[in-house]
Amino acid sequence: MITILGPTASGKTPLAAALAAALPQVDGHIGAEIISADSRQVYRRMDIGTGKDLEDYKLPIANSQKPIAVPYHLIDICEPGTKYNLFQYQQDFFDAYEAIQGRGAVPILCGGTGLYIEAVLKGYHLSPVPQNPELRARLEGRSLEELTEMLVTLKAQNGSNMHNKTDVDSCQRAIRAIEIETYNLENPVPRRELPPVPSLIIGVDIDRDERRAKITRRLKARLDEGMIDEVRGLLAEGIPADDLIYYGLEYKFVTEYITGRLTYDEMFQRLEIAIHQFAKRQMTWFRGMERRGFTIHWIDALQPMDVKVRQILDLRSSAK
Repeated sequence: MITILGPTASGKTPLAAALAAALPQVDGHIGAEIISADSRQVYRRMDIGTGKDLEDYKLPIANSQKPIAVPYHLIDICEPGTKYNLFQYQQDFFDAYEAIQGRGAVPILCGGTGLYIEAVLKGYHLSPVPQNPELRARLEGRSLEELTEMLVTLKAQNGSNMHNKTDVDSCQRAIRAIEIETYNLENPVPRRELPPVPSLIIGVDIDRDERRAKITRRLKARLDEGMIDEVRGLLAEGIPADDLIYYGLEYKFVTEYITGRLTYDEMFQRLEIAIHQFAKRQMTWFRGMERRGFTIHWIDALQPMDVKVRQILDLRSSAK
């Protein structure tokens, strides 16, 4: 397997698609398939806000009006309003991974959700955790500070660590994290064993100033392309505003704009800052992966596409 990771706006998906097309074909078809490692692109009709950019999976062919479609997986697999989690991702990843290998193709894992990537590469041992209505009722109304303190205590009892702050960036996420830790503490059940997955890991490294400029350009483009209407449509379907806020930055701030909590300018400024901070946290996670023993081969995002693809192919050849 080949893994392509990097912060938001680094150009991971176009690179993964170009690489897939450059690998040897299998029975006359593209010899690689992409498995998304994005925690939000699993949701249907959440397209602009999650940055699916499905056109990136289509590549032009010389002397043909019809582009090559690179097969992709784990995008548009569940409904908005549901809570997809890491355990489900592991199961879905392995189903896709084994199917791709069964077709003789190369799996390319591509995305920016570091926890999802590390979970499948390292083979985290996880168990499904059901919702606990009684616990949720007891925690209702607690402040984020109180919930964070409870979570830290539970993790210490379970021997797990607070790897990052995503579990406590909202009360809803903190309550779910407490629910998981409480379940694991009270139910030490056998967990499904999933093996580590060997992979050549490619990191797409983008200059900080260029990344910031690209994030700003992309945010403006997504707002122009209808991101606000996308969120309005989800609210009109009956998805509660609090549920949309759960899905992260774009949905949080755009929902707050639609519901009148923020002006347009406030929404844009806060969202822009939050995305910059998110990209920084992604890089912190990836550097942490290196400290935890992963070898990441970093390539410059600003190089021409054919140069980047050739670098990856050379690394793959030397690793064999």
